[in-house]
Amino acid sequence: MFPEYRSLISKLKQEDNRFAKVFEEHNALDHEIIRLEQNPVTSGLDDIEVLKRKKLKLKDELYTMLREADKAE
Repeated sequence: MFPEYRSLISKLKQEDNRFAKVFEEHNALDHEIIRLEQNPVTSGLDDIEVLKRKKLKLKDELYTMLREADKAE
């Protein structure tokens, strides 16, 4: 995710609690989506779609924070 910001992501995960929290939440959703997709019997398609929308919202938020931090440097 966002390879052009790899070093900035590492820095923000260390220095910005809000960024670290959103990043962690995004990763947790990603793992949950993968788990549900691998075992479709235990989940509904609607559940996966809701999680994907939440994940996309978090990704947008992360990108906004990255762009703001990049401008500040």
